[in-house]
Amino acid sequence: MERHETAAAPPGVLGGERNKGDARVTDIDESLQARGAAPPTSSPTPWRAVSVVMVGTFMAILDSFIVVVAEPAIKADLGASSGELQWIMAGYQLTYAVCLITGGRLGDLHGRKRIFTLGMALFTLSSTACALSGTAIALIAARLAQGLGAALMVPQVFAVITLLVPEKDRHRAFGVLGMVIGLATSGGQLIGGLLIGADLFGSGWRPVFWINVPIGLATILLAMRYVPESRATRARGIDIPGVTVLTVALFLVVFPLIQGHEAGWPWWTWASLAASVAAFAVFAHVERWIGNRGGDPLLRLSLFATRSFSVGIVLVLAIYAVLTSYYLVLSIALQDGLDMSALGAGLVYTPAALTFFVFSVIASRLVPKYGRRVLEIGAIVLAVGYASTVIVLTSGLQLTPGLIIPTLMLQSVGGGLLITPSLNAVLSRIDPDDVGLASGVLSTSQQVGGALGVAIIGLVFFSSFRPAAEGKVGAAAHALAMSSIFTLITAIVATLLVYLLPAGRARGGDRP
Repeated sequence: MERHETAAAPPGVLGGERNKGDARVTDIDESLQARGAAPPTSSPTPWRAVSVVMVGTFMAILDSFIVVVAEPAIKADLGASSGELQWIMAGYQLTYAVCLITGGRLGDLHGRKRIFTLGMALFTLSSTACALSGTAIALIAARLAQGLGAALMVPQVFAVITLLVPEKDRHRAFGVLGMVIGLATSGGQLIGGLLIGADLFGSGWRPVFWINVPIGLATILLAMRYVPESRATRARGIDIPGVTVLTVALFLVVFPLIQGHEAGWPWWTWASLAASVAAFAVFAHVERWIGNRGGDPLLRLSLFATRSFSVGIVLVLAIYAVLTSYYLVLSIALQDGLDMSALGAGLVYTPAALTFFVFSVIASRLVPKYGRRVLEIGAIVLAVGYASTVIVLTSGLQLTPGLIIPTLMLQSVGGGLLITPSLNAVLSRIDPDDVGLASGVLSTSQQVGGALGVAIIGLVFFSSFRPAAEGKVGAAAHALAMSSIFTLITAIVATLLVYLLPAGRARGGDRP
C-alpha cells in the first residue's frame, strides 16, 4: 500500500512517519489515520508490535499471583506481620485497580506507546526496588509503585490491538491475549515455586521480582523500535474532578474487599462499601455536568449505551470474580489441606494451563465464523466444569490432585472458549477515539471483579475450613466444595449475560 504522510501527524504517530523497525505498521489508509482508527482489513497485522505490548499484560497479571507462593519466604526473611503481608499483596492490586481508567485516558491523550513505555519503565524500576527491599514497609511501597506501572501499561495493550489489528485478524489477536492472560494466571504460582525452590545464589524470594527486570528492559527497547504511536484526536485534557472522585469511589470499593477478611469485616468495611455507591453517583453527576458544558469528561457515559460494552463489562467482571478467586482458594486447599509444596501446587495447574492455551487458539479460529455461539458454548462448559467439581468433592472421595485436575481441565476448556472472545466483544463496537478509555474500564472491571470474587469466596472458604473438626484433608475438600458452589452460581450468571450480547458482528456500533 502507498505510504501517506500528513502535516497534522507527527513522526511515529499513526498517519505519520514510518516505524523504521517495521514499515508496514504505518501503511494505513490516511482517512483512518486522521481519526486514529484501526487499519483497513487489507492491511497486514503488525504482530511484532502486538507481541511486544502483550508482554506488559503477562507481567502485570503474573505479579498478581507469583507473590502468593513467596509469602512464607518473605515473612521469614523480613519478619513481616500478617497485616504487612496482606498489604504486600493488596497494595499492588489497589493502585492497579484504582488507576486503570486514568491510565487509559493518559494513553489517549499523550500517546499509547509513550504511556506503555513509561508504565513498563516504572514497573521495572519498582520491581528492582521490590527485590532490594530490606524491610516489609519498603516492599509495600515498591509494590504500590509497581501497581501504578501496571495500570499505565495494561489499558494500552487493549487499545493497541483494537487500533492496529485489522478486523479479519482481531479475534486471533485477542485469542493470543487470552492465552497470555491464562498462562500468567495459571503459571504464576508454578513460576514462583520454581524460582523460590531454586534459591538462586541464596536469594530466596527475591528472584520473583528480579525476573521482571531483564524482561522489562528488553520490552522497553522493543516497544521503542516496533510499536507505532497513536493517540485520540478528541482528547483535550485530564478531567481532574473526575479522576479525583473516581479514585475515591474505586478506593472505597477495593480497599474493604482486600482488607475485609483479614480485619474480620468490621463496621468500617461495610460503611466504605455503602459510601462507594454515593461516590459513584457523584462521579456520574460530575461527568454528565462536564459533558453538558462542552468539556472532556474522564468517562463518557454514552459508552454504556453500547450494549456490547455495558453487558460485556459486567460479563468480564463476573468471569474474573470466578477466575482469580478460585485459583487462590485451590492453592490454599492444596498447600494447607494436602501439605503440598508451592511447586507441587503449581504443577497441578499445568494441565489446565495447557488446555486453556489450546482452546484459546481454537476460539480465535471459531469466533469469526460462529460468533456468539462460541461464547455460549464456553460459558456452558465453564459452568459444567464447576458443577463437576461440586459433585466430585461432595461424593465422599478423598481430595487428591488427581481428583481435581480433570475438573480444572474442563473449566479451562470453557474458559478458553469464553474469556478470549469476551475481551474482544467488549471493545468491538467502540469508537477508535474512545478505545483507550474503554480499555481502562475493561481492565478495571477485571481487577474489581477479582477483588469481589476473592472477598466473597475467601469468606466462604475460610468460614468452611475447619481442620480441627474434620482433619486437614476433609476440611479442605469441604471448603473447596462450598467455594465451588459460589463459582458455579457466578458462572451461571455469566452464561445468562452471554445471551444478552449482540448476536451479530460489529457494523459501526449498536448504539440507539
